[in-house]
Amino acid sequence: MLRCYWISFLLSLSCFFGVLQASIGDVDPSYRSCLTDCEKIGCVGDICFPHCNFTSNGGPWYMQEPQYLQWKLWGCHSDCRYHCMLNREQERASSGQKPVKYHGKWPFKRVFGIQEPASVAFSALNLAMHFHGWLSFFILLHYKLPMRPDKKPYYDYAGLWHMYGLLALNSWFWSVVFHSRDVELTEKLDYFSAIALLGYSLIVSILRTFTVKLEAARVMVSAPLIAFLTTHILYLNNYKLDYGNPPIYNSPPTLPPTFNLTTNLRFLNITGWNMKVCVTMGVAQLLIWAIWSGITRHPSRLKLWCVIVSGALAMLLEIYDFPPYEGFVDAHAVWHATTVPLTYMWWSFIKDDAEIRTSVLLQKMYVVVPSDVSNFSPKRQLLSSA
Repeated sequence: MLRCYWISFLLSLSCFFGVLQASIGDVDPSYRSCLTDCEKIGCVGDICFPHCNFTSNGGPWYMQEPQYLQWKLWGCHSDCRYHCMLNREQERASSGQKPVKYHGKWPFKRVFGIQEPASVAFSALNLAMHFHGWLSFFILLHYKLPMRPDKKPYYDYAGLWHMYGLLALNSWFWSVVFHSRDVELTEKLDYFSAIALLGYSLIVSILRTFTVKLEAARVMVSAPLIAFLTTHILYLNNYKLDYGNPPIYNSPPTLPPTFNLTTNLRFLNITGWNMKVCVTMGVAQLLIWAIWSGITRHPSRLKLWCVIVSGALAMLLEIYDFPPYEGFVDAHAVWHATTVPLTYMWWSFIKDDAEIRTSVLLQKMYVVVPSDVSNFSPKRQLLSSA
């Protein structure tokens, strides 16, 4: 579940904030004057943009760019914003002022056209780690553990975890794309993929912890939640892209310079329909997994608790936001880095659960494990309720 567990605590509390209000940098007079001049002449200082298509017909020049540049959305208008931002930040640094956000984002430096290179790199590592976890889970089920006579795994929840793996890969893929270039399309694909993963993770947590085996029962549990998630995403896409609106702060959220209990409570005020939905789903599944692992005393419960607790601690990186070091690594990028080892631990728990559950079912059926299955090493501590 791993993108879900930070989605639970982190994404649900932070990454679903959109650019809802003007940032400090947006209203800076020097920045706005630079943008105005750039929109007239296509230059920022000594830097001019030769790919700009100046025209007196049909609106401003930056709306008359070639179609391929409009599709890529990395043309004159974006270049004006980017270079005006860099110039203004150089002026602020020379006068001893700290960086500020522009259009809801810190002033990142591009690398080969990539908007947030550190977040892209760490998102790609998460993508690779999920692929490794899902692939090793597949190999464990089909090549290391005993199979049923019909060549299907004994583990009842194999299909659910395979679907989870695909959704996780999809979610982290769009995270890579979104951090490479933040536009409306990539923003929606990233957020909607995360919402879908979060909702599906809740379904899996219910089905696994309550040991729901019958297909009919699984459909009865899943159908209402899937219908709700579908309606919710359609609502965000077609009616109101409502990420949730903290009273004053931007995306990703930042705390004011003076940090106290009053501003904390105001900062964490959950407003907006999407925020309420995501927080409810995230907290619900965290509680379900934590309580279940404690009650059943699952042999791998320490791994599960470590994922939950570490994810909660990582939330501090989102709350105590800081500007990118040297224009590259900010708190959100560091948070992405912390999820890489936790993703490995989460898939390790899933594989342990599959091994333990298979061993329990085999013992109940009085099945003798074939001698040629040399890699099958079930845990000594088994649970009848695992």
